[in-house]
Amino acid sequence: MAQNSLVLPRPGTKSLGDTQKPIKAPSEALFTSTFGNLLPNASYLETPNGRAAYYSLPPVSASASGPESGSSVQRVLFVHGVQTSAIGLQPLATTLSARFPSAHCVLVDLWGHGLSDTPILAHTPELFHDLLLALMDRLEWADAHFVGYSFGGSTTASLTAKHSERVKSVVLVAPAGLVCSAQLGELQRSYMRGGEGLEDQAREWVFEWLEGGKLVVPGNWKERVGKGEVVAEAVRDWEVKEHGGHVASVVGIVRDGGVFDRNAEFAEAAKKGVPNLCILGELDDLCSVQDLAAVGMQNVSVVPQVGHGVVREKVSDVACLIEDFWNTL
Repeated sequence: MAQNSLVLPRPGTKSLGDTQKPIKAPSEALFTSTFGNLLPNASYLETPNGRAAYYSLPPVSASASGPESGSSVQRVLFVHGVQTSAIGLQPLATTLSARFPSAHCVLVDLWGHGLSDTPILAHTPELFHDLLLALMDRLEWADAHFVGYSFGGSTTASLTAKHSERVKSVVLVAPAGLVCSAQLGELQRSYMRGGEGLEDQAREWVFEWLEGGKLVVPGNWKERVGKGEVVAEAVRDWEVKEHGGHVASVVGIVRDGGVFDRNAEFAEAAKKGVPNLCILGELDDLCSVQDLAAVGMQNVSVVPQVGHGVVREKVSDVACLIEDFWNTL
């Protein structure tokens, strides 16, 4: 059961990560008994910060050639958003894997999500960069094409700004990172700062802000999962209940991970000359075409009549846009 009172260290404060072991993630058996086997069997990466899970969709045709094979796209890393773990990108990853049979596609559970531990460390962008780079080293990938969704988009942008030599191309789907914290009210900013006496309210505010209200799990979610659907609300509810460090990781990410005020990192990424595509839902209020243009991200496509959930609600549309982009590389 989740340890909802856990508060992670903040940047610049004394770290407990060297003396306090990470909060262990739930077992794969528990996850698959609830959500089935949509993902491949988990592999695990042991790092100094904890153990992280990743899922490999290997190339199905290493000898495939021609424009439809995506032969120029060989290694793809999918980086999910805050709350919903790697399974949330499974529909998109599976679709693209089928369209690019020579590509090796990998999804990863970020810290505090899915089957990855929660390190007792400040959840800064660098903590997640280190995880992605360590995974690439394990896979023996010198570089990769990145698909980052929401918080994963912010993480991918800041990784590109600092380690562009490891990034072949970037697709940012509904990226977080360009939200201005100054637009928050004073009470909300106090929750972002945190401190004694505020943590219970801060946790409640963070989750309601991310969810747009109270989390509502559809009553028919088990039936939908049984049909092979990803029900993101059910995944989020499961993590809160079953992952002992998930709540703390989510709060840490919102406070320090790059959800807010990362304009400079996006602008730096745009200057690196790495091919990029941004995909937005028309109704998403987290990021706009104007926000991206202001930081130099000019290649933007908008999917009509959908909001922040574009990556799951419009899988075919998103996959077609990425396919067209990859085929130009």
